[in-house]
Amino acid sequence: MADVIVKICGLSTLLTLEATIAAGADMAGFVFFEKSPRHITLGTARELGRITQGRIRKVALTVDADDSALDAIVAALAPDLLQLHGAETPERVAAVKARFGLPVIKAIGVAGAADVASAAAFREVADILLFDAKPAPNAAVPGGAGTVFDWELLRGYSEGDWMLSGGLDPANVTEALRLTSAPAVDVSSGVERERGVKDEAKIAAFVGAARGASV
Repeated sequence: MADVIVKICGLSTLLTLEATIAAGADMAGFVFFEKSPRHITLGTARELGRITQGRIRKVALTVDADDSALDAIVAALAPDLLQLHGAETPERVAAVKARFGLPVIKAIGVAGAADVASAAAFREVADILLFDAKPAPNAAVPGGAGTVFDWELLRGYSEGDWMLSGGLDPANVTEALRLTSAPAVDVSSGVERERGVKDEAKIAAFVGAARGASV
């Protein structure tokens, strides 16, 4: 298996961002969604984005954001990729991609096989599909809850570029990769010491475990 791409999401401080870079992660995710404990302001995004420019790929995560919000986020962070984590339609994904000329990651909530099948509608417009645990109908946020879904649903999945997310942590990422052969993994709550607060040692452990699984 080739080296797995590793994304650490929900970063909000220079210390944890530097730990992510030092651990060898490929992508740093920044959340722009006020209901999330990992939400950062445009000012913080501008500071972190400037410091890390060219050192790691920056991903801006939004949830059903309108064009004006995306304009401001892109201006502040200068992201390398946009992650759409809401109920965006394939048409909206295509419009965002056309507007900014950036690769787009589209999150797909998974509870059963039908959800995996539904991802096909986004394959032509999104550059990367991110399979995450489907949130409960009354959930305040669409991800980052540390919930695992049935990885068997993605065994053998090979339809383009994709990432595995949802409840991953340093202890289970190796097994998740063994079962799914995912080309990329994404983690947020699984490397936190408390909700919304990243832990530098857990970040390093997660990247190490994912890299070990890809040897």
